[in-house]
Amino acid sequence: MQIVRKNFGLKALALTLAVVGWAYLRFAGNPLLATPQFQQLTVPISVVNLPFGYVTRFADNQAVVTVAGKRGDPAIQPENIKAVLDLANKGAGVFNVPVQLVAPDLVVQSLNPASVTLTVEKIEQRAFPITAYYVGAPSGGVVAGTMRIFPRAAIVRAPNSLLSRIAAVNAAIAMPNEPKALDEMVRPIPVDASGIEVTGLTVTPNLVRVQGRFVAGSAASK
Repeated sequence: MQIVRKNFGLKALALTLAVVGWAYLRFAGNPLLATPQFQQLTVPISVVNLPFGYVTRFADNQAVVTVAGKRGDPAIQPENIKAVLDLANKGAGVFNVPVQLVAPDLVVQSLNPASVTLTVEKIEQRAFPITAYYVGAPSGGVVAGTMRIFPRAAIVRAPNSLLSRIAAVNAAIAMPNEPKALDEMVRPIPVDASGIEVTGLTVTPNLVRVQGRFVAGSAASK
């Protein structure tokens, strides 16, 4: 007992330091038990398994992900994580789809948004007659004579919501300042009821041939 009591304070301090040192080496050196390192990443949201012949629209194009990596490991790069919306077995309609993460062995702390509301539409096609549309104020009494457009119709391929907006397909022809013959290639432009171009669709053919003549107003009236 005398041996134990002798320098008891020093011996207790040494024992405490030994326990602390052992604990540090035992736990701090173990990456599984080390304090995690949090990292916030912004990754694009993409679609997988979209049925052929369909298109989708959604507003949330990016997801913010907070992950817990192991302290001392290299930082996680955004390209190593994918946020996807699985549209397998989805037809036309409005759906709320959970965001799924494809990532390495990481602990995900948070994900925003957790789901995305999107619209799936079927892509269809429709034929529209091509109409000559004259651009610019006539000058010097020049008027358009007979105009021929080849081909006379265009095939527009687009989601239903865009097809329903199309009122006409125009071939824009600039009015000249004097009589002249016309033979040129013109792009057919789908427009709505207000004459504004409807974009985000495919028009076939992308160019049409316009042949005709601009004549003096007096000649056209004869």
